[in-house]
Amino acid sequence: SSDLEAFLLPTSAASPAMAFVTKKESGVKSVVKGFVTGGTMVVMSYPLEYVKTQMQLQSKSNPEYTGILDCCKKTVNKHGVSGLYRGASVRIFGAGCQQMCRWGAYTNISAFFRDDNGKISVVGNTVSGLGAGVTEAIIAVTPVETIKTRVTDDLRRGTNQYRGSGDAIVKILKSEGPLGLYRGAVPTILKQGTNQAVRMPLQTYFFGLISFGDETKKKSPLYNGIAGAMAGVGSVFLTQPQDCVKSRMQSEQAKELYSGTLDCAMKMLKSEGPQAFFAGSVPRSMQMAANVGLTFAIYPAISLLLEKVGM
Repeated sequence: SSDLEAFLLPTSAASPAMAFVTKKESGVKSVVKGFVTGGTMVVMSYPLEYVKTQMQLQSKSNPEYTGILDCCKKTVNKHGVSGLYRGASVRIFGAGCQQMCRWGAYTNISAFFRDDNGKISVVGNTVSGLGAGVTEAIIAVTPVETIKTRVTDDLRRGTNQYRGSGDAIVKILKSEGPLGLYRGAVPTILKQGTNQAVRMPLQTYFFGLISFGDETKKKSPLYNGIAGAMAGVGSVFLTQPQDCVKSRMQSEQAKELYSGTLDCAMKMLKSEGPQAFFAGSVPRSMQMAANVGLTFAIYPAISLLLEKVGM
């Protein structure tokens, strides 16, 4: 027991606390701040997410787009600027729920590992991030990502099966039942769990580097945001294969093409080679830098705002 505590709980060699998270940062307040953070983040970054998904879904033998800018240009020319926000409504709500689950789980789990000064060991931070990632994947990410992917794939293929996100939810539930919203659940859980297990300690590490240990910057949205962006890019290289398999499993044709997650991965490897698992890496790196950077900037900004109004 004492050995386990020494391994999990902070020691003199523990990593510094996440700058804006303390042992008291748990409960309902972190859930509310997480929801607002998620909705705000998506409004600002969704076009990059849309392009990333399109790049992953296009045929590798006969690609529709030559790159990120070409995808943006063709989408706007064909559908207007609103085309870059196709499927965004459910994503905005979903991201609010996702961040709500993430920060709610992370702050409550990490409270167990933190000392009275808010410090947490690298292992404790990683375990807390893993728990947050798995929680958000099961409750929010998988169904939202399925709907987003189906709607954007429908737009790309020109099949016009769905009028929008709400229509897609109704039709998927009617034809496939609730499990239809959980296609690709395994790679999504793997991806989100790995994402947060890597990002939380990485953000803490990068914050320490760029702040030079300056305590006055602990609640700075700017410094936390920059450290978050760096952590986001770092996590892409560990989770891109899971993300590519997830997108394929959630596409409109997945039911006919793949019997499951492993079958999908094997067919991708056999027909397209290892590079298939890294399709869309560049736009996803940009997206993750924006998303994670915004997340780590917006959350402490909301905290500061609530403090000013006495909440």
